[in-house]
Amino acid sequence: MMRVAVDKALCQTHAQCVFAAPEVFSLDEDDELVYDATPDAADQRALDEAVRVCPVQAIVVDWD
Repeated sequence: MMRVAVDKALCQTHAQCVFAAPEVFSLDEDDELVYDATPDAADQRALDEAVRVCPVQAIVVDWD
């Protein structure tokens, strides 16, 4: 199983992850980042891209 974590202290809500992996990341009505902490394995490629494009490297993915 894949687990995603975002360091909210680092995240500056550039939303690049939202564009790269909209199945996993989104912005709520207050423009705060929300995400699926246990996304489907089918989202791996998009998630890898989201990690790569995060300008502050706030996204961590762990595999169990």
